[in-house]
Amino acid sequence: MLSREQLLVEMEDIIRTMPPRATIRHETEENVAWFGRASAAIEAWNSSKVPLVKEYLDLFFSNGHARETGFGFTKLLTLLHQAQNDLRLETLGPASMAVPHKMVFEYFEEIRRIIELAREDLLFVDPYLDAEFVARYLPNVAARVTIRLLAREKLAMLLPAVDAFARQTGATVEIRSAPNFHDRYVFVDKVSCYQSGASFKDGAKSAPTTLTQITDAFASILKTYEDIWSQAQVKR
Repeated sequence: MLSREQLLVEMEDIIRTMPPRATIRHETEENVAWFGRASAAIEAWNSSKVPLVKEYLDLFFSNGHARETGFGFTKLLTLLHQAQNDLRLETLGPASMAVPHKMVFEYFEEIRRIIELAREDLLFVDPYLDAEFVARYLPNVAARVTIRLLAREKLAMLLPAVDAFARQTGATVEIRSAPNFHDRYVFVDKVSCYQSGASFKDGAKSAPTTLTQITDAFASILKTYEDIWSQAQVKR
């Protein structure tokens, strides 16, 4: 039997190796093996969730409307992220770290690890997102993940960089701008959230900073920034 620490590693690898969304309904040996592995890991994490897994898989593989099948898969992915975060809290506590001054690669590596977990949606909130941010982080986002950027101060540099990146890679990137926000967050698949003490482009460059996983206040913070996003001015 796996320890909870080993199960966390397994859960994170399952999320990281999810087959492409466009082909995941194909009954290939690889896809069937991934669903079997995901189901087994969820059962090992919390056996009471097995009926939910069956319900979500039945929806996903039904011959119903695309909205129904998409709902089933989104629910399964949410359950995987719930298991991942529950295991992290159980074994490690909320993920947080202090990054010393000038340890820019250490900061970059931690952000890269976070964004590579995204499989559907990635929302960056930071007034100072710019071209340097695009070059540093967006190439690490998995294909077919929708990237949303809530920015404000450096749009003249951000917009052309995003346009070039999207044209070259085919990535879906949305940019919106709003007043009166100052914090920096990254939201992964709408199920986890991390706060940065510094702008993402400058992490640890000119001063020490921190990265903190938000847990207790996650739902309210997500709602706050989703509401800001829905009312923000569309830039791209």
